Amino acid sequence: MMFCIVTGGAGFIGSHVVDALAAGGDDVLVIDDCSAGTERNLGHHTAGGRVAFVRQNLLDDGWQERFSGADRVYHIAADPDVRQSAVTPDSQIRNNIVATHRVLEAMRAHGVPELVFTSTSTVYGDAAVIPTPETYTPLEPISVYGATKLACEALISSYCHSFEMTSWVYRFANIIGERSGHGVISDFIRKLRENPQELEILGDGRQTKSYLEVGECVRAVQFGIEHSRDPVNTFNIGSEDWIDVVTIADIVAEEMGLSGVRYRFTGGARGWVGDVPKMQLSVERLKGLGWQCGTTSEESVRTAVRAMLG
Repeated sequence: MMFCIVTGGAGFIGSHVVDALAAGGDDVLVIDDCSAGTERNLGHHTAGGRVAFVRQNLLDDGWQERFSGADRVYHIAADPDVRQSAVTPDSQIRNNIVATHRVLEAMRAHGVPELVFTSTSTVYGDAAVIPTPETYTPLEPISVYGATKLACEALISSYCHSFEMTSWVYRFANIIGERSGHGVISDFIRKLRENPQELEILGDGRQTKSYLEVGECVRAVQFGIEHSRDPVNTFNIGSEDWIDVVTIADIVAEEMGLSGVRYRFTGGARGWVGDVPKMQLSVERLKGLGWQCGTTSEESVRTAVRAMLG
């Protein structure tokens, strides 16, 4: 049994991490301001007493003392909106870089030895090698979001080597599934509910990327923790294939019982500023430790659509 802190634990991926920790018998403290998540995602845990909840923003003070006695921090809280980062980058700078520094300082002050950090495939930018391995260089993010996550990775590495911490840094593909309210699937569902006859698709629809169901993602996160102990352990997590946006639109329309939907494309290879049109991560490093991906991108998309439609 461990005492784990999960920042952003009321959100999409964070609440699934909390599910896994609680199921394993760990005591969990969630710190979340609910700007993106909701306490409803934790209700079945907080009622039982094993999961405590603090509603607070990491940019404010008052939560740091709660790190006393913690064994591990899962730092998931972030501003994940890639599109918006090209409009108002200040939010991502503060909520990603500054907030991560504050978490690291709280860990240092209270002697918390381990950190799990959720990074992103966007640190690679427009990678020339696909599937892209963790050793790929140069890392040239094309979005402010990707840049902030790469900056966080650098901070984490420096703290681990300077203050004898251990970290696991996970560069995620597109993680999808139950409780998600962000990304292409939720965007398509919302648009088709508003207009079942026509669907706007950003870009040319040929953007092709890797998608992974959130439960499979969390299992991969825990597997990496159990099988690696370097000061900084960096892993890609994603499926071993990819799927294009038009196929995702087809699946969403099918699962919603719609036929004859007209697709209207906004045009261009990128759906928005900072969009990476082609992305598939190499997961050979994690597979080398014995992990096996249990699903494909298409299976993950269909599972996610059904969960999100309720």
